[in-house]
Amino acid sequence: MSEAGKRVIFHELLTPEDALNKIFSTVKIEPVGVEIVKIEDSYGRVLASDIYSRIDVPPFDRSTMDGFAVRAEDTFGADELNPIKLRVVGNIETGAEGLPRINPGETAEIATGAPLPPGANAVVMVEYTKRVGDELLVYRSVTPGENVMSAGSDVMMGELVLRKCTVIREREVGLLAAVGLREVEVFRRPRVAIISTGNELVSPGRTLSPGKIYDINTYTISHAVRSMGAEPVIMGIVRDDINEMRNTITKALSVSDLVLLSGGTSAGLADLTYRVLDEIGPPGIIIHGLKVKPGKPTVVAVSRDGKLVVGLPGYPSSALMIFNIIVKPILAKMLCTSVDETRIRARLAIRAEGARGRRALYPVGLVDTGHGIVAYPLPAESGAISTLAYADGYIVIPETVEYLDSGDEVEVALFTHQYMPSNLYIIGSHDIGLDLLIPMLPGFVRARVINVGSMGGLYAVKRGETDVAGLHLVDEETGQYNIPYMVKYDVRNAVLVRGYMREQGLIVPRGNPKNVNSIEDLLKGDVKIVNRNKGAGTRFLLDIKLKDVASRMGVKFEDLVKRINGYYYEVKTHTAVAAAVAQGKADAGVGIRAAAAMYGLDFIPLGWESYDFAIPIDRLDKDSVKAFLNLLRSPEFKERLEKLPGYKVPGDIGSIIWRANT
Repeated sequence: MSEAGKRVIFHELLTPEDALNKIFSTVKIEPVGVEIVKIEDSYGRVLASDIYSRIDVPPFDRSTMDGFAVRAEDTFGADELNPIKLRVVGNIETGAEGLPRINPGETAEIATGAPLPPGANAVVMVEYTKRVGDELLVYRSVTPGENVMSAGSDVMMGELVLRKCTVIREREVGLLAAVGLREVEVFRRPRVAIISTGNELVSPGRTLSPGKIYDINTYTISHAVRSMGAEPVIMGIVRDDINEMRNTITKALSVSDLVLLSGGTSAGLADLTYRVLDEIGPPGIIIHGLKVKPGKPTVVAVSRDGKLVVGLPGYPSSALMIFNIIVKPILAKMLCTSVDETRIRARLAIRAEGARGRRALYPVGLVDTGHGIVAYPLPAESGAISTLAYADGYIVIPETVEYLDSGDEVEVALFTHQYMPSNLYIIGSHDIGLDLLIPMLPGFVRARVINVGSMGGLYAVKRGETDVAGLHLVDEETGQYNIPYMVKYDVRNAVLVRGYMREQGLIVPRGNPKNVNSIEDLLKGDVKIVNRNKGAGTRFLLDIKLKDVASRMGVKFEDLVKRINGYYYEVKTHTAVAAAVAQGKADAGVGIRAAAAMYGLDFIPLGWESYDFAIPIDRLDKDSVKAFLNLLRSPEFKERLEKLPGYKVPGDIGSIIWRANT
């Protein structure tokens, strides 16, 4: 047990399997009660008892065809040349009562679903008959029971139709209605209290002050709880104050069956969760760390009255993955269901590192190449919110595996029950112009964007993993954009399509307080920069200019960058660069003018660049790619693009400017 001001050390890390075994052996987890609901309100609910039919289904013999109810023996020997004559004694519609008796030599017209009249034991289809007044000619014989569904042939009285712990959906409710149930006994939904912790959090809708971020986990975890069939109880944001945290957790335990909190579980000075959770026992904390990455600081505690409190990581994607691994099995037991997790096989797009003795969890975005599914690892520990939007699921690298290489087959646990492939994949460099274009695409196009930088996009094109890749790679020797890289990396399976021009420059705070006016000014001791990720075209541009500075100064490039504060502080998009500057995390960063304008920042121009599109040749005839190119060339898009600050539309936009051997 730590004292105030001391860091919490996670001494014993458990695998997820061992953690669940410890939870289930410490606490008896079972459904939390029973209630009765109307069947129209039963969707997603779980049956609390077996359902036995109180009636036969159907409750009477009924016709399965339009035709005539007959005594089968009256039709024996009938054929096209020797029809049998019968006398029509009535007409029977569905729901009819007071049915006529069918005597030898008689028949009655009958509709599909109508009750079979007494005396009849078969139905001859109308197309094998001819009626003339009250006389019927039958041209085909039938056997007893033909075209008839007998009473109880679907469900017999007393038959078990649905078992306890079955989840009620559209098929199950049909059975409940068929056996005449108006109400049904179901397990009560567990109430799950949700707490977000941290001084930096602000509820959505309120104004952000410096250093603050919006609370995400309350809402992502609430929806995850709902997806399991439980009921979230939002407790709000708790500051890093031990009394506030203690009071909120105490209240949460009093109004819920399970408590989930996020943040406040790492080994930091301000993290008080560990102390408060140990106070709710005995037994208090039973798990203080998982052998996974991310998710190591996951904490599980048990209150005096046997209720569980689970502390999840603060990063949204990490919290969701630990929810899937730890919380879902707990809720499944509380609901008497199983964890319905869909898994698919995929091929890894790029190398993913293991966690050296811990199990590594990687969110992944999926790309359906037409020849298989490819998984792109996404950041989980950086707090990148975009991971939530782009991740389809996650992969697990065992603790004994050092890394998984590009091309390795992996199993992806989906965040949702079904994977819906897109039909237009755009992998490459982030661009605000693309953000403008995609909503303008026709309705049949389902676009998916994965921002991996220009080099990542180039490799994706070469491997045939994308439909379109946005590139802005400047050649160090010639200053030409993109074409030299198509040649250098021998991308013979694709063409390069002209895109548009973007103005790159230094993004600085309004008023430029550090007086940053050139690349050389990034070397000032009091200037901190934010950089783009390796492989990004903007990173290439900055490094080329820094190499030029190093050459003029007579120093090595590697030594020069060590003098730049923040050179290794990397983000993945232009807007992330602008956001870092706007939030005071950096004094400058290289990005496009449009991103600076979005955040009301100053901009020091460095020059114009070409943002073009590499497209595999075999995708040019794909309908979604044709729609993309048609929109790229359209007057409507050009007009809207030129309204963005720092964008120019060339006259040959949308035309092929390079192909192999040309």
